Amino acid sequence: MAFVVTARKWRPKKFSEVVGQEHVTNTLKNAIKENRIAHAYLFTGPRGVGKTTTARLLAKALNCNNPINQEPCNECETCKSIQNSQSLDIIEIDGASNRGIDEIRTLRESVKYAPTKSKYKIYIIDEVHMLTRESFNAFLKTLEEPPEHTIFIFATTDVHKVPLTIISRCQRYDFRRIQLDTIKETLAKIAAAEKIEIDDTTLTIISKKADGALRDAESYFDQIVSYCEGKITHETVTQMLNLIDEEIYFKITDAVLEKNYKAVFEVSNTLYENGWDFVDFMDGLVEHFRNILTVVVTGKASFTETADVYKQKYVSYKNKFSEGDMLRLLNFLSKTGQEIKYSQNQKLKIEIALSHLVGLEKTSTITEILSEINISPNVKQNNSVRDTNDSIYSSEKTTNLNIGRKSVSSNRESTFEKNNIKPTENANVSNVQPSTVVELNFENIVKRWEGFVTEISKDKGLALAPVIKNLNLIELNGNKLSISLQDPQGKKTLDMNKNYLDTKTEHYFGKKIDLKVSSKNQNFDENRTKEAKKSAESHTESELDSYEKVIIDELGGEKIN
Repeated sequence: MAFVVTARKWRPKKFSEVVGQEHVTNTLKNAIKENRIAHAYLFTGPRGVGKTTTARLLAKALNCNNPINQEPCNECETCKSIQNSQSLDIIEIDGASNRGIDEIRTLRESVKYAPTKSKYKIYIIDEVHMLTRESFNAFLKTLEEPPEHTIFIFATTDVHKVPLTIISRCQRYDFRRIQLDTIKETLAKIAAAEKIEIDDTTLTIISKKADGALRDAESYFDQIVSYCEGKITHETVTQMLNLIDEEIYFKITDAVLEKNYKAVFEVSNTLYENGWDFVDFMDGLVEHFRNILTVVVTGKASFTETADVYKQKYVSYKNKFSEGDMLRLLNFLSKTGQEIKYSQNQKLKIEIALSHLVGLEKTSTITEILSEINISPNVKQNNSVRDTNDSIYSSEKTTNLNIGRKSVSSNRESTFEKNNIKPTENANVSNVQPSTVVELNFENIVKRWEGFVTEISKDKGLALAPVIKNLNLIELNGNKLSISLQDPQGKKTLDMNKNYLDTKTEHYFGKKIDLKVSSKNQNFDENRTKEAKKSAESHTESELDSYEKVIIDELGGEKIN
């Protein structure tokens, strides 16, 4: 027996054998069961998804002498004659070659005659969109009111080219692209029946190449079987069809994670040597990173159309990229893909684009950054307790050693070394480190204000520090510190940063201080602040006197004027 291609040999003979179009076949079977047969049907959809096959099955089911559950028996004389294209009552017309008005006039004349042996006379017009406008117009009246024994079935891949006047006279059925897993399953059954060894990766390659068309997949299958002589491997399939190996996409992904620029030029050279299309490569790379995005978002690879071995690789990337990173990568690749189509040197463009891709740094959202630097309330409370117990002692000890270093001679320095005491250099008494003050009063605030300004400068140097530095301190009532402003705009700045100042004063002074702008005279404000500073300085001098006495008496130092 002569060889028959797979698409013809394995053509469905029943509605149940049509894969991926259950929404169409089930509707047609129910219509036959309830005797709700339309006079015209329009089957539309992509190529190779079963439109013409379903039309022939419908013709057989309507004329079958012994239907079984609305399925053709394929055993009676009518079914066999239709299956062998010998029935005079089933007329198949190619719309591309019979598109003129004369052919349609001939068809209109033949419609009048009753079927010879069958129940219905059925006209199947394939690629009906190829008919001319005049042909459609001549066909309108016949299509709207045909004889009871006549049924029209139209099939087309470009339904938008069919006039609306024709579409409105038909029952329209839209055929879908067949899913990749369905094509793989169908090819696996055919391979098993033909005793051909094939792996999952190869089935995936063929199914993706078919792009939803089962007929295309079966054609590739025949071609590959002839090339591989019985045993099919994905390496030989990739070589024969000149497809881009998916491993190259994973190599790019690893290069992005490892910042490996060398891999960019290795990939570019591989593409050039194999003669792979650079535009196809960019389309595949976009799909590859789209698959990674689905894994990052969902945590699983069920939304990827790829072989099982690659699904495991995709899952391994779920914690290595963030959603933001993937969106940036996909946006960049999409723009680059459009630019490459019009580039005169696509290889150079690819190398530059992939180098930029490798160089992209990971990003963090503002929320993630704030969550890393924020201090929880428990931590703040623990710090406050710790400061209350030992921070004052630490500050006094540091001040003591600083003054001692200024007051004691070289003999005194040896005394420090003898007692294992290391004085701190360049310390400023007024710039005391933040700690909890046991007794909060106006003089202590003035004394520590300069250090408070320094702390704010570290956080908000340009925005808030100049305003705080130029404040005039007036008086303290409870936790309300009266102040005056030299710049009228300063109050607005203070109001905008009120929450920050409340937190900062509580952390620095040990108690939240509420800054209130006073309406008192400016000169009084300045004098009041100067008096407070002078009092704080005199208090500091008295502390220095006690420190000097300890150094002279205990450490053998001497006072230098």
